[in-house]
Amino acid sequence: MTGGVVAAILVAGAGGSILRYLTARAFASNERFPWAVLIVNAVGSALGGMLAGLAHIGTIDPNLEVVLLTGLCGGLTTFSTLSVETIQFVTLKRVRTALVSVATNLVVGIGAAAAIYFWLIALAA
Repeated sequence: MTGGVVAAILVAGAGGSILRYLTARAFASNERFPWAVLIVNAVGSALGGMLAGLAHIGTIDPNLEVVLLTGLCGGLTTFSTLSVETIQFVTLKRVRTALVSVATNLVVGIGAAAAIYFWLIALAA
């Protein structure tokens, strides 16, 4: 891995982190459900599935995949915030919200990544 790729990952990660922050700010007034975390995880997972699919069919350079998947998607998505918010909901006796949030993040995130990945593979066939 070259220094340029590492620098690009840093820049892309910063961009993803800023997008995550702006999404959190946009949904800060909603305390009933952690929409911001779901949105960034769903978008990041969909983008990850797209990047993996494009790399699989040879449409994008492997370095670009690493930069965008590790940097942008890594900075955008957030497992740590999902974990902490889940614990906070449980301590507030909002167990149903905690369970729905975790389940929704997993189903939507993995579903979005898989759907786009396999759709791109099918298109290339």
